[in-house]
Amino acid sequence: MDQITLKNFRCFRGEQTARLAPLTLLVGENSTGKTSFLAMIRSLWDVACAQRLPDFKEEPYDLGSFDDIAHYRAGRGGRATTFEAGFSISPISVRRKKRHRDANDQSYWLGVTFKKKGTVPAISKMRFARNNVWGELRLVEKSWRVQFGTSHGEWQIPHAIQESFIIYSPLEFLNFLSRNRMLVDQGDIEKTIILKGSNLPSNEDLEQIKKLVHDIYSTRKRQGWGYSGDQLYASAPVRSKPHRTYDPARTTRDPSGDHVPMFLAGMYWQNKEKWETFKAALEDFGQKSGLFDEIAVKPLGKHEGEPFQVHIKKYGRRAKGPQRNLIDVGYGVSQALPIITELLRPDASPVFLLQQPEVHLHPSAQAALGSLFCQIAANRRQLIIETHSDHLLDRVRMDIRDGKTSLKPEDVSILFFDRGDLDVTIHSLRIDKEGNIQNMPPNYRRFFLEETKRSLGF
Repeated sequence: MDQITLKNFRCFRGEQTARLAPLTLLVGENSTGKTSFLAMIRSLWDVACAQRLPDFKEEPYDLGSFDDIAHYRAGRGGRATTFEAGFSISPISVRRKKRHRDANDQSYWLGVTFKKKGTVPAISKMRFARNNVWGELRLVEKSWRVQFGTSHGEWQIPHAIQESFIIYSPLEFLNFLSRNRMLVDQGDIEKTIILKGSNLPSNEDLEQIKKLVHDIYSTRKRQGWGYSGDQLYASAPVRSKPHRTYDPARTTRDPSGDHVPMFLAGMYWQNKEKWETFKAALEDFGQKSGLFDEIAVKPLGKHEGEPFQVHIKKYGRRAKGPQRNLIDVGYGVSQALPIITELLRPDASPVFLLQQPEVHLHPSAQAALGSLFCQIAANRRQLIIETHSDHLLDRVRMDIRDGKTSLKPEDVSILFFDRGDLDVTIHSLRIDKEGNIQNMPPNYRRFFLEETKRSLGF
């Protein structure tokens, strides 16, 4: 995703546009919409990449009912009757090492309008476009109206589609149209008029429309996505508590990281070579961050299905020290472990939405996370991170300045959420090649300046 727009969504009233990059950092005061922003990205991903209807109450985001989500100003302003969101996607941004853009690498835009259905939000319109080619699905009463257009004209499917026909998502329906020849070539139009308008679409028009539908539907395949079955990984702000002993269970990903010990144990038992490689990657970060020097799975039986423990070792100045149970070391280790495991695992997700990954971490460990994020983003992943850590942000700026990875200044976006009266404005900030933050609004450093003045007695 390269750009996202919001309108009448939570604390965002007027249309807001924010630039997304391989590494995007969300900063700002508490309760300025950063978590809501992440929730909307996950919902758009559901529509465009997972081809399913969004659920605004799915963990780790519970935004409530429609009345909790649509912008509300009280008094005469009232509550918005719809809210909107959209994004643009450009494959070249993911394939950053590719020098030339081909026909399949053109960016497109997809926008969704939600209205109230019962108590929950439901899609009432979806519009998508690339250059001069566009399409729209609009829900009118209980039927979908489907329309397409190019620079040569506009056409619509003459028969309304029952609302219940679109079971999974509007994009599934569009793919059905394309696969079942409901978008036909010129020779078939005289026999079966599928599109009607002021003039018949040419073969070129039909091919452009079908191409756009196909490209949007197959987004994740063209992008090289889909490493973990359509899913992005969204973390909770507070991860699971450590346990002294774990009983093997399912390893399905969950936002709090409950699955991580089981994932580690499964890799230990099933492929010792892969485990040693993965273990070395975890320990490399543990040593750089100062959190731990060694990590180990300690079986309490002879078979995979039996209980186990996770042990940590921290070296002293003269000795390596004993292994300790995960529950007996600093809380920061157990809070960081789910994040670094998901980032480093071989089948890592293509997109990460992370909430306050620095929770319970010492400043040096927060900075190490910044370096890890640069490393992951440089490896064709997209990270969108809500953070309150200046140490993390400063490390990102310095690593870009010092060329620690292949990540360039344009590959980083800093989104500052600036509270106004009843609304929030999103400022898209960039960094230059020296690591300096550009075009900062007045409020960005106001708090820190005021605290500095107070400490100096001004």
